[in-house]
Amino acid sequence: MKKTCIITGGSSGIGLSCVELFLENGYQVFNLDLQPSDKGEYIHCDITNLNAVRESISNIARSYKIDTLISNAGIHFSGTIENTSDAEFDRVLDINVKGAYAAIQAVLPSMKKHRDGSIILIASDQALIAKQNSFAYNLSKTALASMAKTTALDYAEFNIRSNALCPGTIETPLYHKAIDNYVARSGANKDEIHREEASLQPIGRLGQPEEVAQFALFLASEKASFITGSLQVIDGGYTAQ
Repeated sequence: MKKTCIITGGSSGIGLSCVELFLENGYQVFNLDLQPSDKGEYIHCDITNLNAVRESISNIARSYKIDTLISNAGIHFSGTIENTSDAEFDRVLDINVKGAYAAIQAVLPSMKKHRDGSIILIASDQALIAKQNSFAYNLSKTALASMAKTTALDYAEFNIRSNALCPGTIETPLYHKAIDNYVARSGANKDEIHREEASLQPIGRLGQPEEVAQFALFLASEKASFITGSLQVIDGGYTAQ
């Protein structure tokens, strides 16, 4: 029988790479996203609608044993605390944090029933360090790290593992959108900014979504059966500086 993986925000970037890799490795993959995709089983779902998230996952659980949840849906937002409006703050938390909260709640009954499961939260290197002009985003990713650790402790007795993947600068549509927004504000040259970002990484390049997906596949596997409550960094050495 195929293992089942649910991925939120699986239509682009790291999420799409996870969908593709888990499919290649024989998983039944469900993608909860607003953006349509022909990869895996696509379910139209607004991650900010917590009841819709719960209902979508509950419907899957009626027919499938849920083996893995990858909570990936997220947005980036640049701004200091003064430059972050109430609406912008709420939107970052609604997507990055509350969506993960609802998804985890929804998979736990199935995982508890079968006494098995792997929960993987896609956090960020900003779960470990701070960066300038990143108040709301940084806070949201730190929250995901905390969520991974507390969930790991609360559900270890059911053999449910919970970990946070903490990518550094990964070349995704989200990355390019953030660069484009900066270029629009500052008038800087995008190619130069792209080269500067790569040079900031000790390894000398940006990470690729496929590399994060490979790490997620490992964390979902039996090879990682003793890993829970951890923050796994994949950042080209950035946070080691």
